[in-house]
Amino acid sequence: MDERVAKFIIMISEELKKFSSEVSSKIYFDYDLKKSNWFNIGGKTKIYFKPDNLPDLILFLKKFGKKEKIYILGAGSNTLISDKTFEGVVIKLGKNFSNISILPNGIIVAGSACLDKKLSDFALENELGNFEFLACIPGTVGGGLKMNAGCFDEEFKDILISIQAIDKKGRVLTIPANKVIFKYRNNNLSNDLIFLSASFKGKKKDKAKIQKKVFELKNKKDGTQPTKIKTSGSTFKNPINQTDKKVWELIKESVPLNTSFGDACISNKHCNFFVNKNNASFDDMNKLIKYVQEAVLKKTGITLEKEIKILE
Repeated sequence: MDERVAKFIIMISEELKKFSSEVSSKIYFDYDLKKSNWFNIGGKTKIYFKPDNLPDLILFLKKFGKKEKIYILGAGSNTLISDKTFEGVVIKLGKNFSNISILPNGIIVAGSACLDKKLSDFALENELGNFEFLACIPGTVGGGLKMNAGCFDEEFKDILISIQAIDKKGRVLTIPANKVIFKYRNNNLSNDLIFLSASFKGKKKDKAKIQKKVFELKNKKDGTQPTKIKTSGSTFKNPINQTDKKVWELIKESVPLNTSFGDACISNKHCNFFVNKNNASFDDMNKLIKYVQEAVLKKTGITLEKEIKILE
């Protein structure tokens, strides 16, 4: 390692240790990430920061936002993490970023660490419709905003009013939904932004009708997608600009569904869901992902884009 780089790393480590003694939020060093994601795969991160409040997050970003490589980890429901140590900072927003409230005009404000299901349940209790689909998305509001998450022909953009975010310099800003270009599982917002909260608008709806729709959607999901196993949901995006076929159809016609690498295998319930049967490594799962991509390209000429996020 270059001597200047080594000195810089030591200096940053000392600054971080000093910072950790000045704030109430927790900073962990050499933190194990394996249990922080649904795949149950992964090594350590050099630094793991769990801010309990906005002032601590602002201070952290002002001091280290431009010095360190930063990754924001939500529920870990669509993240594959390398077995090697991540040479940067993983930020996991604390419980104060999961608060949820309703304004007199029926607008719901939810913190980005709030689970999608919690937001759906809250809307139900307040008799607001259009949030039912969120009961089927196993992530957080922040992750849903990042990828315009959705299911059953409904997406985050359909109920979004505005986003509150913070940049790597610690500056807080509000972004109206009409200033964002949302695409399928994507948007045009900078990767440097960390989402803090968002405002959503539904429509008044009878509670029983909301419950009925949630029940129908969850039954539909449970009938076609695996649950209670080590998986990270849809591995690939539907290639909507290349074909009308769903990605699972392309995989089914291109790949033997009993394909596996170590303990990484394809779900027998939904072939776009990859599973850690027991103790799969990052390399096992990554090999399976690349194998399926190559097989589909060779068979159909279609390039698959990953929906899951990879931290390495």
